[in-house]
Amino acid sequence: MRVLITGGAGYIGSVLVGQLLAAGHAVTVLDNLMYRQTSLLSYVAEPQFTFVRGDARDEKLLRRLVPEADAIIPLAAIVGASACDRDSLLATSVNLDAVRMLESLVTSEQRIVFPCTNSGYGTQSGEVYCTEETPLEPISLYGRTKVDAERLLLASGKAVSLRFATVFGPSPRMRLDLLVNDFVYRAVTQRSLVLYEEHFKRNYIHVRDAARAFVFALDHFEVMRGQAFNAGLNEANLSKRELAELIRTHVPSLSLHTAAIGEDPDKRNYVISNERLRAQGFEACIGLDQGVRELIAAYSMLPMADTVNA
Repeated sequence: MRVLITGGAGYIGSVLVGQLLAAGHAVTVLDNLMYRQTSLLSYVAEPQFTFVRGDARDEKLLRRLVPEADAIIPLAAIVGASACDRDSLLATSVNLDAVRMLESLVTSEQRIVFPCTNSGYGTQSGEVYCTEETPLEPISLYGRTKVDAERLLLASGKAVSLRFATVFGPSPRMRLDLLVNDFVYRAVTQRSLVLYEEHFKRNYIHVRDAARAFVFALDHFEVMRGQAFNAGLNEANLSKRELAELIRTHVPSLSLHTAAIGEDPDKRNYVISNERLRAQGFEACIGLDQGVRELIAAYSMLPMADTVNA
């Protein structure tokens, strides 16, 4: 299969490219390298890999690239509530307008696997499981643009949407502005964590499992077409406090404090059911314990420049 990934040099994309190539697919990545990342250098010797430097909003360029692909994974996005709020016009043009343009160029014979977010569930109690039938009530601009993009793609009948839990773990394009990655970094560098909204719960998924979910959706596209699927680790619906306590088992000197120093702009406080995707045959398998160990090892060798989406 020929797969086009927009934004493929990012945190998930730089892991996903390797998995797709290993599975025998031809991969073209379109990315403007706005974070000056070099995360795809290890793939340049692969005959099935092509890199195109450009913008996912460039219609002329997409009109050339899209017809050459059997499947498209639109990873290009301004990710996170804070990043979107800093430039709302950019966020809307990348997260929504570019997806609308892409959908208009894709035929019914092609496949789109779209990365949404379970931030779209909005304010929940943290007690009731959110399924794919739970109403989408996004709060932030980030959540609204991703949910609106998902809706138009699913309505087209050309796509599968994966509503990802909070992703964690090391990647060639590392990010610290993700909760687990941030907590572990602070644990190993500062030996201290200050928690706010400590009882707010989230679901989590390792970046390699997130990449596997894309490959799985491509392989099972026809039975999944037109549907959304929560994608997370079944046993990892944890509060911030529970996550911090887990990290402390790996960093015993970690000191934990509670203070009202901030609030989550997406009000993420929910537990997620991943049963619909599990019923299709996919299950995330890399636990938080392993992910924390990997992050501790990664931070011992990783330069910390350019590791946030800012």
